[in-house]
Amino acid sequence: MKRIILIAAVLTMSATLQAKVELPSIISDNMVLQQKGNVALWGKGDGKKLTITTSWSRKKTVVTPDSDGKWFVRIATPEAGGPYEITFNDGEKLTLKNVLIGEVWYCGGQSNMDMPVKGFEAQPVEHSMDYILGAKPSVPIRICKVPNVKAKAPLPEVKAYWVENRPEEVMNASATGYFFAQKLYEMLEVPIGIITVDWGGSSIESWISREVIERDFAGELDTGVLDTVPLEDLKGSLHPCILYNGMVQGLAPYTFKGMIWYQGETNRGRPEQYSRLQPAYVKMMRELFQNPDAPFYFVQIAPYPYQPQYKDLFTSGYFCEAQQKTLARIPHSGMVTTGDIGSYSTIHPPKKMEVGNRLAYLALVNDYGFKGINPVAPTCKEVEFDGQEAIVAFEADRLGVGPMNTDLGGFELAGEDRVFHAATGRLKDRKVVVTSPEVPVPVALRYCFRNWCEASVFSAWGIPAAPFRTDNWDDLRQ
Repeated sequence: MKRIILIAAVLTMSATLQAKVELPSIISDNMVLQQKGNVALWGKGDGKKLTITTSWSRKKTVVTPDSDGKWFVRIATPEAGGPYEITFNDGEKLTLKNVLIGEVWYCGGQSNMDMPVKGFEAQPVEHSMDYILGAKPSVPIRICKVPNVKAKAPLPEVKAYWVENRPEEVMNASATGYFFAQKLYEMLEVPIGIITVDWGGSSIESWISREVIERDFAGELDTGVLDTVPLEDLKGSLHPCILYNGMVQGLAPYTFKGMIWYQGETNRGRPEQYSRLQPAYVKMMRELFQNPDAPFYFVQIAPYPYQPQYKDLFTSGYFCEAQQKTLARIPHSGMVTTGDIGSYSTIHPPKKMEVGNRLAYLALVNDYGFKGINPVAPTCKEVEFDGQEAIVAFEADRLGVGPMNTDLGGFELAGEDRVFHAATGRLKDRKVVVTSPEVPVPVALRYCFRNWCEASVFSAWGIPAAPFRTDNWDDLRQ
């Protein structure tokens, strides 16, 4: 009899253990959920009804897994606050603790997004020690970093967990993402969550699904290697789809407010294609995460000499131009310019706080209703050639280039021979007049269009003007 009772007890315990709900790792303790929305929760069960209870409302939501044991539900969230708990009960309770409600942002890209607050070897990040030492759990910034994983087919889940704002976590967090979060928290005074998904040296096509690549870029980008080459032989940062498969698909459809993006150096030699790839990436992400209006803010690549020995001097100019073109192709987007914060000695500029802040300024004005500043970079409105002068009008509410007798660099003029020479600009009547003694009859003007340049034209808010040109001479490299 005792044996029968023992067997029954074991069977009951086994059934109870099987009943425990399974959650993707991103839905975990310490997470931040997007405020005032219907956030996605999902997982697996054994077919039993699952009751979800949140401590902010005490409301019970019941969901039944499908035939495969999968379930999905959306839960209403209140205004920012916490910490809260969420309990999942399908016969056995699972409770998530220390959950905050606030603003959640997705942070993607390559090494300049990946660069941690502590910096890379021999490549520091300015202000890093102050922010690492100053990190406190009482400041409600939470970090979720997706580990680097490549895959030939989409993985159902990524192993990513939320951590608190502690020095040992902040030192390894994305510097751009963390400074962005800090500025948002400073101004909004609500919890901020960042999900960082980055890989150094990655191409944008590695972050795009196979479906999109084969539909929109057939004949341009080869997905066949996913079927023929062993995984260990595939470079995770370069091949189409491979990082989407390993690091993006499994996050969806976690609910976030918007996206910031710092990528492009690897695609620098293919500007025209990039002007189509970036809009395709954003469209895909908005559909994947069921967030059609998600704002998208990206960073123009910073000045860097790259490989001057190959006389490849203008490639960055063409690429920055392509990045700017995507603004008109991506609704609810914005661009950060970095012509003043590049580094001649490293492709990873140390001024990540400026980048994070400029991204935050775009979000604060466009998405959170802040007034009184203009975070948009000045852009060229028109150029008039008059004798020896090129007269530039900028699209900007105010220019901040300095006193009228200050020479402005970064300009180049060319005549009919298509040879560019250094030129000087001066502010006059809210326009910039550019001349060069070596070009008596200019027909073309470029500004900060070389790989290495230093911005001289700014808005009155300190935002550098975007690189531009008046010519269409795409074959020039030196």
